Amino acid sequence: MRDAAGPPPPRRVVTTRIKNRIRELRFAAGQMTQQQLADRIGVTRQTINAIEGEKYSPTLEVAFEIAHELGVPLDEVFEYEAPQGRVRRR
Repeated sequence: MRDAAGPPPPRRVVTTRIKNRIRELRFAAGQMTQQQLADRIGVTRQTINAIEGEKYSPTLEVAFEIAHELGVPLDEVFEYEAPQGRVRRR
């Protein structure tokens, strides 16, 4: 049961974004399709589509496999965008 004082305060949503250049790199790799990339690394085309569309973050293993198939280092495929407002500790 909620307090009669009103609605609860809004939650602060912290989002983490992993950006990628998969589409650009697929085309640079001879017009490779999502299906071809998926077949080469053993995932579904829908998985590649979700990763490419930044709706799903791949496992490290899948990320490394994608980079390997595209012939570039991992950090040329993926970029981590840290959430704003978070302090980085050393």
